[in-house]
Amino acid sequence: MSQKNEIPNYFVYGVPSRVLDVGFLHVETVMDRKTLHFGHVASHKHPLMGQITYWYKGGGRYRIEDRTWNFSAPTISFVPSNIIHGFDVDDQSDAIVVSISDDTLKALAPQVDLSLDVPTFLTARPDDPSWQKIDTLLQMVSAEYRERGGQSEKVMLGLIGVVLSLMSRLGGSAALPSASPTVALALALRSAIDRHYKSDWPVGNYVELLATTPHLLDKAAREVFGHSVKEMLLDRRLLEAKRLLMFTIRSVEDIGREVGFEDPAYFSRFFRKRVGEAPAAWRRRNLEREPSGNDAA
Repeated sequence: MSQKNEIPNYFVYGVPSRVLDVGFLHVETVMDRKTLHFGHVASHKHPLMGQITYWYKGGGRYRIEDRTWNFSAPTISFVPSNIIHGFDVDDQSDAIVVSISDDTLKALAPQVDLSLDVPTFLTARPDDPSWQKIDTLLQMVSAEYRERGGQSEKVMLGLIGVVLSLMSRLGGSAALPSASPTVALALALRSAIDRHYKSDWPVGNYVELLATTPHLLDKAAREVFGHSVKEMLLDRRLLEAKRLLMFTIRSVEDIGREVGFEDPAYFSRFFRKRVGEAPAAWRRRNLEREPSGNDAA
């Protein structure tokens, strides 16, 4: 199996990640790039944008982080920025992919009923009329983009907002109330952890950075994410370790150092305590889920 030493970052399939214009929005179908990926899109992430992927025909296998689903249309997902995902489908399958910059998603968040901070994957419930509405709305988004491009941004964003809320109705997690100071503090904490977790900061550094108190910060973390600040720090390091174990060929020792553990034995104990098996064993078991290949989109 061929893997890279780093998890690929992409703009769209075959295009390296780049700085996005404010308000960036891009719409295409999976099979628009069929000649590049032939139905196999290997695990990758987008550092600056989230994606809605609506499979309106066919099916296959979809991966988000270390979870895998076998699916058939209709299926829809929302994947925030920096979440690893990929899929395998046959040439009879197709999906509308809506890529939305993080700043645009931030502006949409107060208006929709779906949490835009966590991935959502929803399969068909044929008796729910929301699926027909989603199909109609996303076909309209696709047509508007083909015909008018960015000139119809307001129309498309309105339609996309309704799609995201319908996803919540179908079973996605409800959006967190953006007006709450507790939620704002918790989201700021998560963003700070993403920036600094490799440095093994103590909780006090985050308290100082966010100009709060240990009690308020821990209260926000528990109310919004269900974990203490310390648990969030450990979970973030564990997530990155899993990503690197599953999607790169770097050694266990190197991965441990990458996520802040200078002592390989300590990293192994940490991983085993939280996952139930050693890093190398977890990697061997999970690599069976990841098809070979270097394509990404």
